[in-house]
Amino acid sequence: MSSNWTAVLGAGLLAYAIKLTGHLVPQKLLERPLVRASAALFPVALLSALLGIQTLTSHGRVHLDARIPAMAAAVIALRLRWPFIAVVAVGATVAAAVRALGWMA
Repeated sequence: MSSNWTAVLGAGLLAYAIKLTGHLVPQKLLERPLVRASAALFPVALLSALLGIQTLTSHGRVHLDARIPAMAAAVIALRLRWPFIAVVAVGATVAAAVRALGWMA
């Protein structure tokens, strides 16, 4: 078996172990107000960090390109409560237009 498959299987087993550990946490602990508040904020923080890194960096360096105006247009569409497919289409269209016009590489 190659080292890639070993890594994939190891990551799968680790994910399963983490999920199983979550099911073993006592309900009493999960009902604490601090734990509930923290659990509500973790997804927002993780998605914000992922969005920032994926939008503003390329090869480990800050890189400003067509993704920034595309993300801004998508955020506006989200604030207007447009359907998700429309938000994606707006972002893609703005990115394509910015690149076609040569405004950002």
